[in-house]
Amino acid sequence: RGITMAGHSKWANIKHRKARQDAKRGKVFTKIIREITVAAKGGPDPADNPRLRLALDKANSENMPKDTITRAIQKGSGTGETGDIEEITFEGYGPGGIAIYIETVTDNRNRTVAEVRHAFSKFGGNLGTDGSVSYLFNKIGIIHLNKEFSEEEIMDFVIEYEADDFIEEDAFYEIVTSPSSLHAIVDKMKENNIDSINAELTMRPETSVLIDEEMSEKVIKLMNHMDDLDDVQEVHTNAEFPANFEMQE
Repeated sequence: RGITMAGHSKWANIKHRKARQDAKRGKVFTKIIREITVAAKGGPDPADNPRLRLALDKANSENMPKDTITRAIQKGSGTGETGDIEEITFEGYGPGGIAIYIETVTDNRNRTVAEVRHAFSKFGGNLGTDGSVSYLFNKIGIIHLNKEFSEEEIMDFVIEYEADDFIEEDAFYEIVTSPSSLHAIVDKMKENNIDSINAELTMRPETSVLIDEEMSEKVIKLMNHMDDLDDVQEVHTNAEFPANFEMQE
């Protein structure tokens, strides 16, 4: 179990840094708007729609304008202008045969398929069939918190709400929960004025494949490229990067 954490955590740290850079470039809004739109299909009221609540938290943490949020909710819930937005997942293999699982939200299936397929082939991977790698991943909830809070404060929540794991990273704490407990823990933290920087349902590999530094560079280039595609919301891998590996910027 410790093995999986190390691999995932390295990508979590890289993604965390990348998210900050993307925020400066305004790229984050596109993805959050799509997440709100898809979440709002489950209903426009965040009180009855936990997925929408998480998406709105993310929007607010990025200071997204209120009218942008409202339009996305209206579009998704069918109360505003509609465009067919659907969720599609892709599965494939990266360099060295590691598994990659990609979640997308798109209004143009053909464009997304072409972009994802091109990204795989450009970086030495290949698109697989449905089911080819998804069985290697489990859905979990993760909460990332700023380090402005003490570890003791956070541990109280971890223990009281029976979170599955607690990991200290370079730039943040990570709490791992079951998908069903995620919203309850986030709501309780808010009541106690502990704001998460990110809370989401994600896919975590059951076992990981250790790769060397040279392979790590290739895998991360592929994953960063995928993550930069407008239609891609999340990229997951079962690659475990070397403990001392630092991605060359």
